Order: sequence, then structure tokens, then C-alpha cells
Amino acid sequence: MALCASAATTARADEGGVSFWIPGFFGSLAATPQQPGWSVTSILYNTNVSATGNAALAREITIGQFNPAVNTSVSASIRANVTLEMVAPTYVFATPFLGGQAAISVLGLVGVNDTHLNATATGTVGPIPFTRTIDLQQTTSGVGDLLPMFVDRWNAGVNNYMVYLTGDIPVGLYSSSNLANIGLGHGAIDGGVGYTYFDEKAGHEFSVVTGLTGNFENTATNYTNGIDWHLDWGASQFLTKQLQVGLVGYFYQQLTPDSGCAPIICPFESRVIGVGPQIGYLFPVGDKQGYLNLKAYGEFDNNARPDGWNVWLTFVLSPKAPTATASSSHMLTK
Repeated sequence: MALCASAATTARADEGGVSFWIPGFFGSLAATPQQPGWSVTSILYNTNVSATGNAALAREITIGQFNPAVNTSVSASIRANVTLEMVAPTYVFATPFLGGQAAISVLGLVGVNDTHLNATATGTVGPIPFTRTIDLQQTTSGVGDLLPMFVDRWNAGVNNYMVYLTGDIPVGLYSSSNLANIGLGHGAIDGGVGYTYFDEKAGHEFSVVTGLTGNFENTATNYTNGIDWHLDWGASQFLTKQLQVGLVGYFYQQLTPDSGCAPIICPFESRVIGVGPQIGYLFPVGDKQGYLNLKAYGEFDNNARPDGWNVWLTFVLSPKAPTATASSSHMLTK
């Protein structure tokens, strides 16, 4: 969500600190079975983050405001407020696939990205010292990329397992000269596994989903993100068959450095941790089932990536379960 002429093709770090994976995408009950048929998930997502150091400097290089070949010292900060509306229609197959329950979905999004960049550069050109101050702001709104996903889930009593495969089709609004973008600017492929422990009688639940992201080159900037590792988790207690409360969290760590970034900021490897509360509620909607979930994360321990906070408001409309139990909830905090 999510960045001198000789340096223009090698030092553009728009992708620096901006990942395909949105940490927190998976949550509680991620691996539990769903009801066969069509469902739709709507997610209103807002993140408010800021950064200094390399994460801000990378964006300044990208938009051509700083030439890393010049003998210059730069102090920079960047902050962004991004709001996305994501919609994902999903079809769950009744016929087992490899002994599990398969589902396919395509997530599309629209959003608004409001980004501010402040920087002060000091240096010399020959014997002459100089100081330059930059204060830029851009608000961009438009359509984002498309994310197809395939998931297969298995159930064995209180234990539930899943595998998934997804990726990025870079059709969203993106320009390498933009301070604020909606699209990512390059393709990606991501896959992983998940587990959910769910004791329906006691109402105890714990879920964890982990995966790896491989990124394709952004041809507009000759830049390629490294391999990313991410882990999302959720723990909750059903106080009733309808009301759920708990905690959510994530770990995000880049395993290999970016390529194509300026030597002064490479190796460029992002990291961030987030944790926060969640509350969910199941309710009937005609002959279907509705689910509303609110979760929020505060971020810390970041490196080469903006940090701050983010909020997710998720609504799921799905086929009603044969019996009105909490086990019918699915994709709850996704």
C-alpha cells in the first residue's frame, strides 16, 4: 500500500519500504472451513505512518529530488495517510480438492494516498557550500492492483490447516515520479501456510499464517524488492456464539536486500512488528450470514520502512451454516 541523470536508473528506491504484502491481511480463524458457494468480503483499511532515514531518503531519490552522486548530507522525513476500500468476491467449492476445501477469490481496491516529504540537503559543489530545503505534498486517488488468490483448507477436529497462493497484477495507478501512488508498479507472487486451533465448545481460538513474497522488477525504475517473509496471527475468545474478542499481530521481515537501489542506502531490508485488539460479531442477514470485525495495530521495531498504526473494518457476507454456530465464521479478519 502501497514508493543526477546517471543515478536515475539505479538509485530509484520507490519500492524501498513498500511491500506487496499488507501485514495483518490474515487473522483469526483463517484456516477454518468455509461454507460452499459465493461470499463477498469488504475491507475498509486506513494506515497512518511516518519514517525518517533511508525509508524517506529512498522516496526522495525516486522522484528526482536528490542526486546520490553529489557530496551531500540529507535529513529527510516522510509521512503518509492511506485509505483503501478492498472488495474480494470468493467462491468456495463443494467438491474436495486434494482432500481439502478449495476457494478462489480476486481482490480489487480503490484508495486515497496523502503523502508529505520534508528534507534538508547540505553539501558542496566544488568549493561552494549549499543548503536546499524540500517540502512536498501529493494526494493521489484511484484504482489499485488486482490480487487473485487460491486457498485450500483441511479440518481435523480442533485443528485446521491451509495453504494459499496469491500475487499482484500491477494494473493500479502508478507513476515513478509520483510522491503518492495507489498501485505497486510491479508484479509479485506470494504463497504460504496457515494453522488454526479452534475449540468451538470452549470458544478458544488461535491462528497463524506465514508466507514468502517474491517480487518482479519494476521496469520503470529498474528496481527489485528482495524476498519478504511475513507472519500474521490472531487469538480470540468467543464470549457467546456471536461475539468474539481478542488480540492480533504480525511480523514482517525482508530476508534479502533490494537490488537497484543507491549504494548509500543499500542494503535496503525492511522490518516491522504490529500488535493490537480485535472484536467481531456474527449476525443473520436474510438467508445469509454477516460478520463484522474491527481490528487495529500499533507498529514498532521498524527498519527501512515507515511505521505507525493501521485499522481494519471488515464485513463478510456468506452462505449461512447448516447450524448457527461460531464455527460457521470464516475469513473473519481477512
